[in-house]
Amino acid sequence: MKKATLSLNLNNNLMKILFLNGPNLNLLSEREPQVYGNKSLSQIETEVRERAKTFGVEAVFRQSNQEGELVTWIQETKGQFDGIVLNAAAYTHTSIAIRDAISAVKLPCVEIHLSNIQAREPFRHHSVIAAVCAGQISGFGSFSYILGLEAIINVIGRK
Repeated sequence: MKKATLSLNLNNNLMKILFLNGPNLNLLSEREPQVYGNKSLSQIETEVRERAKTFGVEAVFRQSNQEGELVTWIQETKGQFDGIVLNAAAYTHTSIAIRDAISAVKLPCVEIHLSNIQAREPFRHHSVIAAVCAGQISGFGSFSYILGLEAIINVIGRK
C-alpha cells in the first residue's frame, strides 16, 4: 500500500494511534532492566514518534497505574483515534474491564509486551485481552512498540 493511503483515516485526517501503557511502565529503565530493558518509556515514545512520522501517522502516548483511567481512555478513543496499541502490563492477565472496553469501542487494537510473557511465570502466560485484539506482540523489548505501530497500521490499512 502507498504511504499516503495508510496515513489517512476515513475523514482524510492524519491517522492517529493511541499507545496505552499500564502499571509500572513509568518505571522502565529502573525496574528489572534485565527483563524490561534499559530504555525509559520516554525514550521509547520518542523512537515510536519518529518511526510514526515516516508513515505520516501521529502516535499519542498515555500511561497510568490506574485500571479505571485506562478504561476511560479506551472509551474516549472512538472518533478520536484510528487504533490502539496496548501494553496493559499486569492488567493483561486480570482486567476484564480493559478487555470489555476494547471490545466495546470496536477499534483495532494490538497488544504488546516488552518481555516474552510465554517464557515467564505461569500466571503471565494467559492474556484476558488477547481475544479482543487483532494480535499480540511480545518479547522484543522496546522494539515491540515499533512492531506494534507497524502492525496496527497494517490492520487499519486492510479495513
